[in-house]
Amino acid sequence: MNTIRKAIAGTGLLLIASCSFAAGALSVEREATVDAAPDTVWKLVGNFNALDVWHPAVAKSTMKGAGTKAGATRELTLGNGAKINEKLTAYSAVKHSYSYAITASPLPVKNYLSTLTLSPAGEGKTLVKWSSTFDANGASDDEAKKVIEGVYDGGLAKIGSTFKK
Repeated sequence: MNTIRKAIAGTGLLLIASCSFAAGALSVEREATVDAAPDTVWKLVGNFNALDVWHPAVAKSTMKGAGTKAGATRELTLGNGAKINEKLTAYSAVKHSYSYAITASPLPVKNYLSTLTLSPAGEGKTLVKWSSTFDANGASDDEAKKVIEGVYDGGLAKIGSTFKK
């Protein structure tokens, strides 16, 4: 049993060490309860290349690679023409979750790692949780957090209104 635990711990350390993205010191977490089951909500948000479908600030999303495989990238074009490049770091349709890192962006953040996760909230509803860690870049910590909170709030509001009963 100890051998198995050591092997699992060693594998976890290797996975952490192989990740080229470092977690930032700041964090933001937002969540919303949506009036639809997780499988239904996942059909909207589970496609890594579909942020332009459900986030009001994103006008276009272009993908390179398989949208369910770590290493895939997307370039988001915002309504004002600014571009954000992101890399998928983990994806699980079974767990209704994916994680990604920003690799280039006009947002005042660096070392940005984020996870979007859906879970059952009872009565056929879904808890959508969007969280991240990052460091401020060219702005105060509070300003950087407010920007990311605004991004999350806009996306979660759109998801909620899409499934409003």
